[in-house]
Amino acid sequence: MLYGICNLSIVPLRLEASDASEMVSQILFGEEFKVLEKEKKWSKIELSFDGYIGYIDNKQYEVIDEKTFNNLSNSKHYYSTEIIDFVTTKENQLSTISIGSRLPFYKDQHFTIGAKDYFYEGNVYSEKLAKNEIIRKAFQFLNTPYLWGGKTPFGIDCSGFTQLVYKLCGYSLLRDAKDQATQGEVLSFIEESEPGDLAFFDNEEGSIVHVGIIMNDYNIIHAHGKVRIDTLDHSGIYNVDTKTHTHKLRVIKKII
Repeated sequence: MLYGICNLSIVPLRLEASDASEMVSQILFGEEFKVLEKEKKWSKIELSFDGYIGYIDNKQYEVIDEKTFNNLSNSKHYYSTEIIDFVTTKENQLSTISIGSRLPFYKDQHFTIGAKDYFYEGNVYSEKLAKNEIIRKAFQFLNTPYLWGGKTPFGIDCSGFTQLVYKLCGYSLLRDAKDQATQGEVLSFIEESEPGDLAFFDNEEGSIVHVGIIMNDYNIIHAHGKVRIDTLDHSGIYNVDTKTHTHKLRVIKKII
C-alpha cells in the first residue's frame, strides 16, 4: 500500500482519471490519504479524514511512508483558522492555504510534510468546540458561491459546507449529504432541534440530495447558489427571495 499527503493549497479530486472528469471533492493542504491504485499520471486515493475515494493527479501530492501515515492518522489535528493565509519553508518559499487546512505534527508554529519543514504564524483550531460555535463558524462562509465538489470559502457545495463547519469545531462528518444523513440521532420534529443540528432534504425519487445547518427561529444556513440563510418549516426550505419552497424536508439529525 502506498500513502500520500497533499502539499498544495486546494487540489481537485476527480470521479475518473482525467482532467476533464467531474470534480467530486477537493483535497486541502496537509490532508493525508491511502493510494489505492497508481498509474502513470493518476492515482486513485482514499482520504483519511472521511474515507472519500477519487482520482488525483500524481504531480499534486507527495508520497509518504506507512509509519508517517499512521502517525498522522493517530496524531492530534491542527487546522488553519483564517479564510486565506500562508505557510513558509526554511527557504522562505510561500504557499497559500485556505481555512481548514491541516498542519501535520504542528508545534510552536512549526510543522512538517514529508521531509520538508514549514512554518505557520496564524491561529489554529485543535479542540472540540461548544455546539453554539457551529453557527458562528458557519457565518464565515455567507455568500460563498456554490461549487459542485467544493469545500473552501472560494466555492463550496452543501455537504462540503456542513463538513467544513463541523471540522472547524472539531467534529467529523462524511463527505456527501446522503452519507452524512446516516450519522447522528434522528429528531422527530423541528421543534426538537437546536442550532447546529442538520436538516436533510430529498428529491422526487426519495434520494437525499441536500443538507443545511439549523439556526434559531426556524432559519437554516445552507449552500444553494451561494451560502445563504432561508426559512425552515415542516415542508422544507422556503426561499426568502423567490417566495417558494426549494427543498423538501426528509429528516433532521442531531450530530452532537
